[in-house]
Amino acid sequence: MSDKVKVLVVGLGNMGASHASAYHRLDGFEIVGLMSRSIKSKKIPAELSGYPLYEDFDEALKEARPDAVSINSWPNTHAEYALKAIDAGCHVFMEKPLATNIEDAEKVVAAARARNRKLVLGYILRVHPSWIKFIEMGKTLGKPLVMRLNLNQQSSGPAWHWHKNLIDSLIPIVDCGVHYVDVMCQLTGARPVRVHGIGAKLWPEAAKQNYGHLHVTFDDGSVGWYEAGWGPMMSEIAYFVKDVVGPEGAVSIVAGQSESAAKDADEVSDSADIDRHTKTDAIKIHHAKVDADKNFAKPDEIFSMEDEPGHQELCDREQQFFLRAIREDLDLSESMDAAVNSLRIVLAAEQSIEERRAIDLA
Repeated sequence: MSDKVKVLVVGLGNMGASHASAYHRLDGFEIVGLMSRSIKSKKIPAELSGYPLYEDFDEALKEARPDAVSINSWPNTHAEYALKAIDAGCHVFMEKPLATNIEDAEKVVAAARARNRKLVLGYILRVHPSWIKFIEMGKTLGKPLVMRLNLNQQSSGPAWHWHKNLIDSLIPIVDCGVHYVDVMCQLTGARPVRVHGIGAKLWPEAAKQNYGHLHVTFDDGSVGWYEAGWGPMMSEIAYFVKDVVGPEGAVSIVAGQSESAAKDADEVSDSADIDRHTKTDAIKIHHAKVDADKNFAKPDEIFSMEDEPGHQELCDREQQFFLRAIREDLDLSESMDAAVNSLRIVLAAEQSIEERRAIDLA
């Protein structure tokens, strides 16, 4: 391999364009091609102009001869592209989820292990300092934990189209849910034993249910829920709930709510603004201990996170880690297994919705 890692970028949507920008600017990478099925009819961001364009993955893999492939396409293509890339000897960065079913997810991880190729998943919260701190603080609350997480998104303008297209592959609690059940698993360090899901189809234009709610029970007694809904009808009241409660108190992410006037129809609403999805602003800690008079012994604390990284910087951090994993031959076993585990949980929630029963996890 040359000094620079030659990377083929697949998909130039929200995440693909951000990752491509990172590869373009980071010294350790060299972009050798950009690929999507309709890329030659799309406007390429100015900083990415001049790179070879491909509309066929097999052709791109053969002609570009990359060392690594960055997969940021629709979820139903992830496993197919990853397996072909690994078979060609490439390392893989892949946006979540690993696949649309657990069998394919396990095949991808097994292939990466067998070929000793690096497989890094786009779990952006794992490189976010505020979320790392949130998990660290949550682990001090004792057991069991109660975890409450959601991310509802109002669909209008560009978000109307990308949400509808995403639902063609996966329902919202599966697509985004892998992030947040991964957070639950990190908080508890416990094994998930039972999953229950409910869902509803409120959006006639969407192929599948656009609203869902999943509940997870862990073997240490901890419980958690995650809620996600996309569509033009979704409310922006309490769309961003992120907190964990334990015997010793609670830790909550406090995100700033926009007070701007109504937006033009072609703009993205606050809940669909990709920068809001990871934004924390502050972390609030509530202490449960009371004194002899049963008043709280310690006031709540607020930790400001105003200088936290934005979305593009987080994508840069993911790619810096990907580069380090390749160059230093990092052991990625934990993160690969965690990605399969989180996918297993959200897919069990989808199964629960379809079969109208709770799902026991083996």
